[in-house]
Amino acid sequence: MALDPQRQTAYLEAMGIQPWLARDANPEAGVALPPVQPGLPGADAEAIAALDWQALQAAVANCTRCELHRSRTQTVFGVGDPQARWLVIGEAPGAEEDRQGEPFVGRAGQLLDAMLKAVGLARGQVYITNILKCRPPNNRDPHADEVACCTAYLQRQIELIDPALILAVGRIAAQCLLYSDQPIGKLRGQVHRYGEAGIPLVATYHPAYLLRSPAEKRKAWQDLQLAQRTAQGRG
Repeated sequence: MALDPQRQTAYLEAMGIQPWLARDANPEAGVALPPVQPGLPGADAEAIAALDWQALQAAVANCTRCELHRSRTQTVFGVGDPQARWLVIGEAPGAEEDRQGEPFVGRAGQLLDAMLKAVGLARGQVYITNILKCRPPNNRDPHADEVACCTAYLQRQIELIDPALILAVGRIAAQCLLYSDQPIGKLRGQVHRYGEAGIPLVATYHPAYLLRSPAEKRKAWQDLQLAQRTAQGRG
């Protein structure tokens, strides 16, 4: 969905971006998360792969596969349209997400909403979820075994949604989805392919990082434009 220039300018300003593009060279390096391969036993993965949406949500809500279930308030399955063309995947719930049971709330969520609006999408028109469905203590980075325990859940979500595009926000989400140890600065700016279906995947910076590093918002806008063109080209 294309926007007229006036509306697009307003949305870009809401993101804190001047409505013009400029070259910017200061890539985020970050610390690489080791590539994570799916780690559930075969029988468990097969069972999850057969679940419908409601059963999958119930399975996540009752999951005790890793130690994160001991400290969570509740699981955070996702929010939005289960038939959306855009699937937005972040890292893990934070403290507020753990309390509310919804991903990307608070300031980072507000910025994500503004980023989506910049390409003509409301929050309810996409589906938003995370690599992990439970909050890591003190918002630490996910451990490899925790990612492995959640992988089958996320894979089933992706299969059921069957999006035209995956937008991976943040280093950890991009590395986990692409089985890569490359920094986000090298993963962004190009179209990757996810899974056997070859779903187009575009990586960009996490909204929380953009709040700390507003100069990188121009690159995020370029990523969103790439994602928009890619999704439109997939039918």
